[in-house]
Amino acid sequence: MEKDLKVGIVGFGLRSGLWKHAHKPGQGSEVTIVCDLSERGRADAAERIPSARVTGDLEELLNSGIDAVLVLTPDNQHAAVAVRTLMAGIPTFCEKPLDITVEAADLILTTAYETGTRLYVGHNMRHMPVVVQMRQLIEDGRIGEVKAVWCRHFVGHGGDYYFKDWHAQRANVTSLLLQKGAHDIDVIHWLAGGYTKRVAAVGDLAVYGDVNNRSNNTGKRMGDWFSMDNWPPMEQKDLAEVIDVEDISMMNMVLDNGVLASYQQCHFTPDYWRNYTVIGTKGRIENLGDGPGETINVWTSRTSGYAAPDEVITIQDGEGGHGGADPRLIEEFLRFASEGGQTQTSPIAARQAVVAGILAAESLRGDGSAREVPELPAELVEYFDAGQPALVRD
Repeated sequence: MEKDLKVGIVGFGLRSGLWKHAHKPGQGSEVTIVCDLSERGRADAAERIPSARVTGDLEELLNSGIDAVLVLTPDNQHAAVAVRTLMAGIPTFCEKPLDITVEAADLILTTAYETGTRLYVGHNMRHMPVVVQMRQLIEDGRIGEVKAVWCRHFVGHGGDYYFKDWHAQRANVTSLLLQKGAHDIDVIHWLAGGYTKRVAAVGDLAVYGDVNNRSNNTGKRMGDWFSMDNWPPMEQKDLAEVIDVEDISMMNMVLDNGVLASYQQCHFTPDYWRNYTVIGTKGRIENLGDGPGETINVWTSRTSGYAAPDEVITIQDGEGGHGGADPRLIEEFLRFASEGGQTQTSPIAARQAVVAGILAAESLRGDGSAREVPELPAELVEYFDAGQPALVRD
């Protein structure tokens, strides 16, 4: 880039730390304006990026001459903001999930398609070493053709992360199968090479609904209450006044390529990590731990009973959040905003993860029966799968 891209940020809350990877004056990009409706968000932005203009008026940001924007608002505001930034012709990074309803997610895609404005969705786990390395093993044919993917997500910080603020209400997130699970559903799809076409689920508010220590945490942030001493789960303090999302959920998926998949999520485990198992026609892989220095195990020999893996691969490290995934995510977005082309993340995949999570929530809150995923118009799929080609035409 001959000059720095001018970057705006809408929403300076839980994911505001991404600013550090976008604000590199003289190195390609600079955050020049931040918009947040809250006084605290504006104050935090002014403190961290003194050179940036700070406002509570989205229209001011839209008219500020920026070259790209990060939409980091709460989930149920993604479409409300992203549709406006896309219509203004500003290449848009939308934090995952796309939104909390099928209609809102599809509106974002349709707006990007109709305006020709570049859309990028922040599924940073597609840049996480554990996921990238597992996918490479699959691409290399180490375990043959994938037939099943299982994911167990032990959300040990669930009480602090999701049950003390806006995440605890369906009105804001639909469900944690969507909000938290969108990451893993997308990874399952990516590893399996297909999208969910049918889903069924069960779940419950099994623990935190019975905790009576509640508080109005308006204006507070994670750092104000997080502590490893908040244990065991039934002794959590200052949970949100309203909690109507499940704290344990399990969903089964049939993918459009015949792969069978399952995802289990529990918010009151003592440990916090993801375990993926991918089974193919020639073997299986499974990660033990999902951070740098932990391992991916590969079994390709037949045994009687448990046996040590045939190969143990160390999960790589990288500078920045999520094993280096966050800086790579922003780097890819800024390149895409400037030049266009293919990206490792996918708006279509992001939409499919949202829909699977939404329909799983419908299933578990109903009779547990299967739900069919509605198809997107073929022209939308073709456009985004081709890397939004209209954006690079003369």
